[in-house]
Amino acid sequence: MNGASLFDIIIFTGALLILVGSCFVQTSRWLGRLLSITAVLVGATLIVTGMLRLIPGDPVDNILGDQAPQEARMQLAQDLNLVDERGQPLGFIAQYGQFIRQISRNELLSYRTREPVLTMIAQRLPYTIWLAFFSMLFALTLGPALGIAAAAKKGSFFDTLLMFLALLGISIPRFFLGPLLLLALSIHWHLFPISGATDGLWSVILPAISLGLAMAAMQARMVRASVLEVMSEDYIRSARAKGLSENQVYFKHALRNALLPVVTVIGLELGGLFAGSVVTEKIFSWPGIGLLLLESIQRLDMPIVQGVVLTIAFGYVFINLLTDLSYQRIDPRIRLQTTAQPSK
Repeated sequence: MNGASLFDIIIFTGALLILVGSCFVQTSRWLGRLLSITAVLVGATLIVTGMLRLIPGDPVDNILGDQAPQEARMQLAQDLNLVDERGQPLGFIAQYGQFIRQISRNELLSYRTREPVLTMIAQRLPYTIWLAFFSMLFALTLGPALGIAAAAKKGSFFDTLLMFLALLGISIPRFFLGPLLLLALSIHWHLFPISGATDGLWSVILPAISLGLAMAAMQARMVRASVLEVMSEDYIRSARAKGLSENQVYFKHALRNALLPVVTVIGLELGGLFAGSVVTEKIFSWPGIGLLLLESIQRLDMPIVQGVVLTIAFGYVFINLLTDLSYQRIDPRIRLQTTAQPSK
């Protein structure tokens, strides 16, 4: 029942332009932010709906098999709302409108289980949030500490070693690090569970390390660079001239002003955790929405794929909105700039 016409491809291209164009909406007003968030969500759902129509395969054949009678196939297609009253496949606009209508009424159902998609996502989402929380906790514990230590020992062998390890942590892909951790710490030494979430906190350690290591390495490099830049400012020299200790200079004066670019990276990485967790959840069989997404793509269960993508997109833009608001708490100058009106 799938297939992409020229009109579908044109609509898909238009959706891509909407999503890209929304990235250039730069305004501090709440209305502008709301429009930008709406454009991202609409663009993301349009794109995933279009991409699902380009994927080879038919949900009906995937459920019933290729040898099913034509009457049974047509009846299932009607039950899944894949065809209209005349038995013709629904077009792109009709499918997307049906998706919006069903998601707003909580009537979006899985093709296979006929369960509400939002209910299935609500059951899996806490696992992904749990994994993202511990990954971020690991990154925030390790990364800034190593960055500050490297900045304090600038130019030393310790600094060079830390930055080399940070570069190595950024370079190792998650799809390689995850199996490596499993082989070493689960299969060879039997320190952690191999898969699943049945052992509570003990089960989340390896997935969190696999997901958060690259983030910790990135934060270490960012904190080091930011602290070194701030340490060359005049007010730091003034603080030292007043007789303050190095700990007071670092933690009371330098670190607060070095946080702003670090918060930017943290916000972007935290939003990306939802997307990055897909590979990690697959490797460790972690029952989050990333694993649900991959399973649904394999089964051509399009309503679940649409719902998960919408959830990930909403989480990403919401976290980035919180990141923008946190700037004003860290640096009062930004708050003054957003409230000040340009003089004419």
